[in-house]
Amino acid sequence: MEKREIVTVGVVDDHHLMMDGLKLLVESMDGFRCVWTTDNAADCLARVEAKPPDMVLVDITMPDRNGIELIKDLRKLCPEVKLLVISMHDEEVYAQRALKAGARGYVMKSASHDEIRDTLLRVAEGRLGVSDDLSERMVEAFFSGQEASDRDLVGNLSDREFEVFQLVGECKTAAQIGEALGISSKTVDVYKSKIRGKLDIKPGDSLAAYAIRWVELKKIG
Repeated sequence: MEKREIVTVGVVDDHHLMMDGLKLLVESMDGFRCVWTTDNAADCLARVEAKPPDMVLVDITMPDRNGIELIKDLRKLCPEVKLLVISMHDEEVYAQRALKAGARGYVMKSASHDEIRDTLLRVAEGRLGVSDDLSERMVEAFFSGQEASDRDLVGNLSDREFEVFQLVGECKTAAQIGEALGISSKTVDVYKSKIRGKLDIKPGDSLAAYAIRWVELKKIG
């Protein structure tokens, strides 16, 4: 029998317990090997540039770079690397953005080990790795001729606008948002103005109140 090639995997996650757990999970799979782990986007990019693995497991929330933007950077740097998001964030909110950015799959951290293993295998084989619920919504959106996220006005925001919106919902100031995203406070205000327009928030109504309510509802849901 021909020996199967080893699938090399890199892991980027700023929660070290989760990062170590994913490494152990990958190493427990026949034909897979975790070649490195890191807790930040900059080191991930440097490692991929130096020696690309077959696959990178990406978190959404990191201290130095949003996961969606990291996916875009990795796709430009090394398009052949397969990217799988493993995140605590609800797939309903982030999965389609991650797939649009270039990820080949999305699985929640709350998923069972078997679900994560199955998703890893599907992505390694070049297939799309998403939950049955998300797959059904994507098919429904395709046949309706409308993206599922369009049902929610927040889905119309660009990735950067969505980042600003979410940080507003977490009660961050313009200065804090600017520091987190590497942009000026004035640029944050420009994004806020664009967000108000896309969400049809009337003059005098609070963007912060809308964003906070949206963030809290997503936590509950």
